Amino acid sequence: MPHPPPSPRTRARRLAYKAAYDRDTIHAILDAMPVAHIGHIVDGFPVVTPTLQWREGDRVYWHGSSASRMQKRAAGEEVCLTVTLTDGMVLARSGLEHSVNYRSVMVFGRAELVEGAAAKEAHLRTMMEQLFPGRWESLRPITAQELKATRILSLPLTEASAKIGAGPPTDPPEDRAWPVWAGVLPIRLTMGPPEPAPDLAPGIPTPDHARTYRIG
Repeated sequence: MPHPPPSPRTRARRLAYKAAYDRDTIHAILDAMPVAHIGHIVDGFPVVTPTLQWREGDRVYWHGSSASRMQKRAAGEEVCLTVTLTDGMVLARSGLEHSVNYRSVMVFGRAELVEGAAAKEAHLRTMMEQLFPGRWESLRPITAQELKATRILSLPLTEASAKIGAGPPTDPPEDRAWPVWAGVLPIRLTMGPPEPAPDLAPGIPTPDHARTYRIG
């Protein structure tokens, strides 16, 4: 099913050729970067908070403490969720043409609260299994108090757009003979070797999901 056409809020006006509105592109970027930033108004002031996000179908979820004023205020209110992957620094022959290669998604909508302990547990399990397949079943079971202390919010992806910058510098023809290095400095997120907790009991093996986890 095609993604809905861009709304006035999601339609890119500047550098519109970098925009994408199809589901596959939006889903791929959301799935590649678990960290999102949520923008909303709290007590009359703009506030942006980082959090983990995950996608289930055509809906994006995030969670936080039930005591968080941002979590409390966001439910039922208009918010903006953004996700960005930085792929490279673009060095041109003039300061103006320097740029960044990136993949980003912006989602607008009214945040919806997930109600009920069973629903919250199911969504948290999905989050964990997307990040670290097979880990949920090995964990100490979540408690009723932990579920009570957790709020989960979501947005439909009906007002979502992607924007992608890629490729080498786009110097104008008259600058290309200028004698300075130009090109791209690639940026890649890499995971280091797993570092066991200092109080880990002897003999517990490192799980595969700790060895193979990737972002990007």
